[in-house]
Amino acid sequence: MCGIVGMFRLQAGRPVDAALVAAMNQAQYHRGPDEGDQYLDEQIGLGHRRLSIIDLASGQQPMIDESGRYVLIFNGEIYNFMALRAELETLGHVFKTHCDTEVILRGHMQWGDACVERLQGMFAYAFWDKTAQRLLLARDRLGIKPLFYTLFDQTLYFASELKSLKLIPGLDKTINPVAIEQYFTLGYVAEPATIYQSVQKLCPAQTLALSVSAATPELQTYWHLSYKTQIELSDADYQQQLVAELNKAIASHLVTEVPLGSFLSGGVDSSAVVALIAGMSDQPVKTCSIGFDVAAYDETSYAQHIAERYHTQHDSKIVKSDDFSLIPQLAHFYDEPYADSSALATYRVCELARSKVTVCMSGDGADELLAGYRRYKMLMAEQQVRNKLPETLRKAIFKPLGKLYPKLDWAPRFLRAKTTFQALAMDQVEGYLHAVSLLKQEQRDQLFSPQLKQQLAGYNTLQLFREVAADFDGHDELALLQYIDIRTYLVGDILTKVDRASMANSLEVRVPFLDHKFVEWTAKIPAQQKLRAGEGKYVLKKAMEPYLPADILYRPKMGFRVPLAVWFRGALQQPLRQALLSDLMRNCGWFQMDTIERWLDQHQSGQRDHSTALWTLLMFENFLRQSQ
Repeated sequence: MCGIVGMFRLQAGRPVDAALVAAMNQAQYHRGPDEGDQYLDEQIGLGHRRLSIIDLASGQQPMIDESGRYVLIFNGEIYNFMALRAELETLGHVFKTHCDTEVILRGHMQWGDACVERLQGMFAYAFWDKTAQRLLLARDRLGIKPLFYTLFDQTLYFASELKSLKLIPGLDKTINPVAIEQYFTLGYVAEPATIYQSVQKLCPAQTLALSVSAATPELQTYWHLSYKTQIELSDADYQQQLVAELNKAIASHLVTEVPLGSFLSGGVDSSAVVALIAGMSDQPVKTCSIGFDVAAYDETSYAQHIAERYHTQHDSKIVKSDDFSLIPQLAHFYDEPYADSSALATYRVCELARSKVTVCMSGDGADELLAGYRRYKMLMAEQQVRNKLPETLRKAIFKPLGKLYPKLDWAPRFLRAKTTFQALAMDQVEGYLHAVSLLKQEQRDQLFSPQLKQQLAGYNTLQLFREVAADFDGHDELALLQYIDIRTYLVGDILTKVDRASMANSLEVRVPFLDHKFVEWTAKIPAQQKLRAGEGKYVLKKAMEPYLPADILYRPKMGFRVPLAVWFRGALQQPLRQALLSDLMRNCGWFQMDTIERWLDQHQSGQRDHSTALWTLLMFENFLRQSQ
């Protein structure tokens, strides 16, 4: 895995700033500690940091063709590169290396921009045509690899991480109010926005073309996930085909010249990956897991069960429930405000994995593709009620009930379920946003200052969800929720978390569930194969029954959870209060400080559990402090 940076002067007579390119490149050293180099010409500067995975002896970047016309810098892995290489060789191309980088380079020389449509893998890259004075940026279909860019002072700058762009002298770092609204709703800033008004993210499945003769960025989307066509098979055939398709994806992801292992949490997805890898390998799979010293958060016994069944070389590490030493560093890892507290555990498991291997397989993506999240069951039950009652009747009945029964964080679960009344007064998309929001609309109304509300000018994150839903190509209501997750939560939260945590440890993480061929196959299977009788990932669990025990397949999902409520009433009580009531928070002008103080008092006295809101605020304060 690697990091890329670049600058492209659109105005002649202004040479690139070689020192700046070098500094931007060095800021991403952790993404590629093995090698680093630059390509500099009159109007273009490209930088690359390399984590050597394939063709260790060659494959250095920036890579230049023999004519000197074409240059490529690339972050990622192309899993079908051998097949593409063979095709290109039949077309007359002569290869100098054995790496996937040269396949992209020569693929663009042969097929032009259409090359990106042939690539199967995770990637972000820049392709420079010196003769045409044209730059093309591209990002993979699911957004596994990141790419940030800004057009500033007639220069396009881009980088794998925002921290490199923050080095640009004079960059406008005005905070984007839309990003604040998205962050406090979702816990992340969704594509294409960033925390800064002047910087954007290239979206998944998107290219950006720019040239001296066409100085306005041209954005193109080269892939759309469709749910319109469904295949009809028996249950047994769905299960058999799932194993076959997943095996193909995993097999393609195993190509490497460095030690490879797999995360093993003890959950369904990582256990399935380990089981299938074990069936393909003559050597024991190297696995690793993180546990916690609180039983309610610990899955190491389940991971150990799978490790013993498949004779893996297993390492585990217990993280103490008061392991919050990474909190001050999170803002540096993520560059933008990022509120998923499981980033702490993800960093630790990547740290452990990197001590054993350079490449690690992950089970990420299965929940979005196959309806594994518990919320899908609840939301589909809500949708059944919506389908039976006209909208006017639902609003007349459920909106008043929602006001009578606001969310009761401190109450027993059966009382908290009365928040369903609020969601039932909404349509499906709004109800889904309500379900996944970290801070509900009424909380954001209490938190945001009049100044911030004025800057938002009526913007609400619901607008983002409606825009995504408008692109949905299908008819199934469950698939719509999955599609929204794939376009927002998967890329903005899950993949961002894993990319930054792994690359901070110079570890490459591969996600075979997100092989786009497998993703396309899952979009063709009907909802009842994903969610049946309240069981999410139904077809995956049934397909894995010959490979995994029932206590792995059918126990409640845990995930990486952090005891925030306990931390904020214990060792972090005073640091939290000092941070959230600091002059920095008071003077930024975006918050009603009496709300923050009330939430602190209620939480720390045990009256209410505001841990999610307080953590989200703490991560924002960390970002502000580091940005000074």
